[in-house]
Amino acid sequence: MRGVYLLIISIVKPVQIQVGALGNIFFEKGIYAYVGSAQNSVEKRVERHLKKVKRKFWHIDYLLENENVKILQVFYKVAEKSDECKLAEEIGKKGTAIINFGSSDCNCKSHLFQLNNYQSLRESMHPMKV
Repeated sequence: MRGVYLLIISIVKPVQIQVGALGNIFFEKGIYAYVGSAQNSVEKRVERHLKKVKRKFWHIDYLLENENVKILQVFYKVAEKSDECKLAEEIGKKGTAIINFGSSDCNCKSHLFQLNNYQSLRESMHPMKV
């Protein structure tokens, strides 16, 4: 299945993480939403994200590796790659952007956002079993 996905992530205590070329980033305790896309298989991409031990390729790999970080829920929708940035822009209106995170291949401010809650995101996407 091709499409865009949204990882709802819990960070259970404040952490500072070296995120590849972005450098050290401080993450407050809270709920975050990460927007990604997979034009070959959303299922395989999400399966990869769920693994703690893997070769680090994307910014999100550095975050998800941390023991204080957990994926709570995954949402997806069948869509074109361009919809990834549209979704990131929409979520950016509701949350606080982690500047340049996950957006090195586009012009978005970020693809990771700290949120107060993620209930409104359920309306436009389908839940995926984790």
